[in-house]
Amino acid sequence: MKNLHLVSTILALGTVSLLVARVNTDFDHAADWGRYHTYSWITVQAEDPLWNDRIKGAVNSELSAKGWQMVPSGGDASVSAYGSTHNQKSVQTWYDGFGGGWGWRRGWGGPDLATTTVENTPVGSLTVDIFDTQTKKLLWRGSTSETLSGKPEKNEDKLRKNVADMFKNFPPKSRG
Repeated sequence: MKNLHLVSTILALGTVSLLVARVNTDFDHAADWGRYHTYSWITVQAEDPLWNDRIKGAVNSELSAKGWQMVPSGGDASVSAYGSTHNQKSVQTWYDGFGGGWGWRRGWGGPDLATTTVENTPVGSLTVDIFDTQTKKLLWRGSTSETLSGKPEKNEDKLRKNVADMFKNFPPKSRG
């Protein structure tokens, strides 16, 4: 019974670890980040159009806090963002009535019962790219994914938190 409890606990923790937000960033290490002070938007595209302004607002807030100024066109840098959702499947099997063991011996000591459930958890992903406007070279990419709830307000809070985490160390330190 202790083994069954341990297996159940490990499976539950494994499922929880899949549901934790992930934030990743990467950047051009040779870029002179001191020369970028303004930015313009290229595009914001989310599967649900209601999220376009939310994504843009969250990114604008972070870039503004870093001293970057948005201009309608011709900024030093150009920004694009793409948001999507998908279902993350998780399978859980719970065993009851092990009787004589896992089946490596003759006779199980009675019927074993297993219940398997498949859960679809919605996951939202966001990728933000920043390009040098003149050269069109990718300078910086941030991405995040997070489980979504059924409540848009909670999801909007998660978006703001994850975008803040994404821009936590932005802009990168210039070389030189």
